[in-house]
Amino acid sequence: MPDDALFHDPVHDGATDPTVIRNRDTGEWWMFYTQRRATVDEPGVAWVHGSRIGVARSADALDWRYAGTVAGLGLGTGEETHWAPEVIDDGERYRMYLTVIDGIPDRWEGHARRIVEYVGDDLERWRMVGEVPLSSDRVIDACVAHCPDGRWRLWYKDEADDSTTWVAASDDLASWRVEGRAIGGRPHEGPNVFELGGWWWMLVDEWRGMGVHRSTDAVIWERQGGDDEVILGEPGCRAGDETFGRHGDVVVQGGAATLYYFTHPHWDGSELGSSDAAEARRSAVFAAPLVVVDDRLLCPRDGLASGNQR
Repeated sequence: MPDDALFHDPVHDGATDPTVIRNRDTGEWWMFYTQRRATVDEPGVAWVHGSRIGVARSADALDWRYAGTVAGLGLGTGEETHWAPEVIDDGERYRMYLTVIDGIPDRWEGHARRIVEYVGDDLERWRMVGEVPLSSDRVIDACVAHCPDGRWRLWYKDEADDSTTWVAASDDLASWRVEGRAIGGRPHEGPNVFELGGWWWMLVDEWRGMGVHRSTDAVIWERQGGDDEVILGEPGCRAGDETFGRHGDVVVQGGAATLYYFTHPHWDGSELGSSDAAEARRSAVFAAPLVVVDDRLLCPRDGLASGNQR
């Protein structure tokens, strides 16, 4: 059934975890995403694993075209799973921080996860730097930003600490030191950090919408609202967007912010691990504006027109 999504992956219809960046040389927008294998019939959650990193490109950030998958990300250990790319421009080159899992597991537990760094000059060709040493061997979903104190920070989900957000810091993007837990409380994933309206903000995916945290220095965070308050928790009005938003990325340009996120348009809330829930596995990328009003981050969910889906 057609919907109003910004982008569908044409291979497996499983686009998730989008990150969006502008090519500094061409001005074109690039979207990197986890290309989940939503159409395969394999045991348990094997369809969530074995994924590659898909790419979509756009001149205007509205009309996206599929551009294949990223080559050269394998570690040479055999079958691998690639999740949740974070891509930044450090001013000299591009850097990708990628979650890598050995093999194609058919269950969630018992499999080491790590974050591996790559560098590139043109968003297309990447060379591996190596694994980032972090707080455990169950780390996923990197987000990297340059903070007011001049240091770079990498936030990530540590599944070994009840699925909370941890952070590491670096002066030069070459060596990292774990600073500890940044956001505790309710289990969550997919931290995304950005600056808007005089505040630093962190969104985290709570699988029921996104928790919002704010900071003056990107180090000490306070939650917006109570423990149960989220954005993207209520159904949107666009077709395919009638459920809560998941794992997103925020692009800020000229004081305006756009949140790219994904939904499972046909998921009814039951366990996604079931291999017979074919429609529930499908996912799509949407976008919506973010605004700061009276020092609160708000998401008028239907303020962006959808683009063409390819």
